[in-house]
Amino acid sequence: MKLYGSIAMIITLFLGPRGPWGKALGGPQRVTVRWGEAELDESPVVTEVRTPLAAGSYLLKPAPGTAAIPAQVFEERGRRYLAVVLRRTARGRDETYSLVAGKPSDFPSSQGVSLVRQGQNLRFEIDHRLLTEYRVDVGNKPFFFPLIGPTGESYTRAYPMAEVAGEDHDHPHQRSCWLTHGNVNGIDFWSESAAAGTIKETERAVIVEGPVLARLWTRNDWIAPHGNKICTDERSATFYRTARVRIIDFDVTIRADSGPVTFRDTKEGMFGLRVASSMDVTKKNGGRITSAEGLTDERAWGKASPWVDYVGPLHGKTAGIAVLNHPDSFRYPTTWHVRPYGLFAANPFGWHDFGKPERGDYTIESNASIRFRYRVILHEGATSGAELPAQFLGYSQPPRLELAAE
Repeated sequence: MKLYGSIAMIITLFLGPRGPWGKALGGPQRVTVRWGEAELDESPVVTEVRTPLAAGSYLLKPAPGTAAIPAQVFEERGRRYLAVVLRRTARGRDETYSLVAGKPSDFPSSQGVSLVRQGQNLRFEIDHRLLTEYRVDVGNKPFFFPLIGPTGESYTRAYPMAEVAGEDHDHPHQRSCWLTHGNVNGIDFWSESAAAGTIKETERAVIVEGPVLARLWTRNDWIAPHGNKICTDERSATFYRTARVRIIDFDVTIRADSGPVTFRDTKEGMFGLRVASSMDVTKKNGGRITSAEGLTDERAWGKASPWVDYVGPLHGKTAGIAVLNHPDSFRYPTTWHVRPYGLFAANPFGWHDFGKPERGDYTIESNASIRFRYRVILHEGATSGAELPAQFLGYSQPPRLELAAE
């Protein structure tokens, strides 16, 4: 596997948080936050900007006596973005800040989201504490393991990557957090049998890392057992510096660049997690699956919903993993292959398996594509206290950032 550079990566290295500090071009900037209906303790916002700002680290400065908010400007594929994690405010009340260039003293080295290269893999850290590792060194697909939540423990199962006492050892292909499907042009990419296909990373770029977020972009080939490429995907994973919860955004586009591609109806797919075994509903220790419509446990399986939460005990605390499906995602709201034994997957193709009268097969015509967007929220406590309706609103209709010269 080669590690490819990119223009965005070069810009980040020279103008980002570890290089010269960005400063506004053309005079000071005013940022107006249009909150709308979103109201959360921590609201990640990434918005494209056309104002000429250098890539780097900034501060949003509010009224005197209020702490400034870290911000980042970064470039990706020729576009410039402003990123910030906003704090809770009164619903519907707009706020205005001054956007000023940050200084090294404004951003302690102990704070931020950073990536550490470990051979073929990458380690993601928030404030120098492990959040997850991106793994391509084992198995037949890229995956993230562990996923460390706000309790400090891994919310996903360690097997088969590591041995943890008391964990279940079924379904070894369910590697913590992954994306794949069980029938693509008749080929099984879900399992890890000898006849299964493989998903191989071919390009990688660290788009940005710093005080607000880190983003990893990869390109991956889906390869049949006989060696032919079936299709290609491009993925970005964005990790935010938040405290109360952990938030990860996944954005995946699958392109039929080697001829038409058919994702066939099967329950074995697609964006999946395997929760820590102690959280399983089957353990009858307090595990609970809950959908946005209030369907629980087995009743949530196969149903369409904007979000699902999987909660259970983890080392003496209550831990929860919520997966949110963005309205821009293919076949929103997705149907869910979520099981009491710990599998938790969003699958928009398994309609017949899920009991629908019509089949969920879908063909991507040659050179066309489909897009999937998911947000993973790792939280502490029960579903009722996780503010998931508000979290979904903040994901699907985030606050708007408007820039203007002061």
